[in-house]
Amino acid sequence: MIYQAPPGLRGAHLQSLLATLPLRRHLVWRRAGTSLGGTRSEVLDAGAGVRLLAEHTPPPVAGSGRLAVLIHGWEGSAASLYMVSLAARLVQDGFRVVRLNLRDHGDSHHLNPGIFHSCRLDEVLGALATLQDRFAGERLHLAGFSLGGNFALRVAALAPAAGLRLVKVVAVCPVLDPRHTLEALDGGLPMYRLYFLRKWRRSLERKRRAFPDLYEFGRLGRFRSLREMTGYFVSHFTGFPDLDAYLRGYAITGDRLAGLEIPADVLLADDDPVIPVADVAALAPAAALTVHRSVHGGHCGFMQGYRLQSWLDDFVARAFDT
Repeated sequence: MIYQAPPGLRGAHLQSLLATLPLRRHLVWRRAGTSLGGTRSEVLDAGAGVRLLAEHTPPPVAGSGRLAVLIHGWEGSAASLYMVSLAARLVQDGFRVVRLNLRDHGDSHHLNPGIFHSCRLDEVLGALATLQDRFAGERLHLAGFSLGGNFALRVAALAPAAGLRLVKVVAVCPVLDPRHTLEALDGGLPMYRLYFLRKWRRSLERKRRAFPDLYEFGRLGRFRSLREMTGYFVSHFTGFPDLDAYLRGYAITGDRLAGLEIPADVLLADDDPVIPVADVAALAPAAALTVHRSVHGGHCGFMQGYRLQSWLDDFVARAFDT
């Protein structure tokens, strides 16, 4: 099942932008119809006192006995359009769906005093363990987008040791080597760098307001690149000795996936402006890992028509059926 971009929608930047276009919000929610009508916000115990916010949609009356957990990208949330669109599709297929917010994403900045960083994997494992225990009779599936896809693959690599009985994992445009993604964001079209700088600043201001006695970041506008800003926060708030050590901490290249046992599908676009697809060559070969590459698609775009419907919904749904 290979993605074929419609004529006129083959630009990498166009695909990436269309996926998050405000106009799509109305279209996505209209298509979701009543599928997400039973959704409720819940705070999950993620272990070690950590709490993560999630959006839980029970299955239809005749559920399929399957649970799908979805993880968004950096500075996205459970309300990101790709999350909402896929959730509606999976509920229609009979899944129970939980859209998990990473720490300090969505409306969750007040839940934990510690600040988010990309190596906080234990709490994602903890949240999944809570869901597995709660819905013990349901088969557990996991999908993630961008940084969420990176989290999903790291979870898959550790799942057997963590006691997680994952059935299938799907990662869409996952961060492979964070060093190269950081370079792509800072060195590509300025709109990507400016977009993430703006969203990160807003997020940090929310964190400061939630915990004014813990955080004082100064003038966040002083940072002109993501590398500079990330370096500052690594040195002050993560416990890592330097930026390179932090970035290596969540890379999935090298031997990270060498012992992968959980069947995992990875979808990459050759024209992704954020994830250099050449990094796929640095993934450890694993029989459980299947990599799908398309010529077009941009970063988490994959629009399949001029009505701005997402091809990703079909891709993930089919992957979960295999």
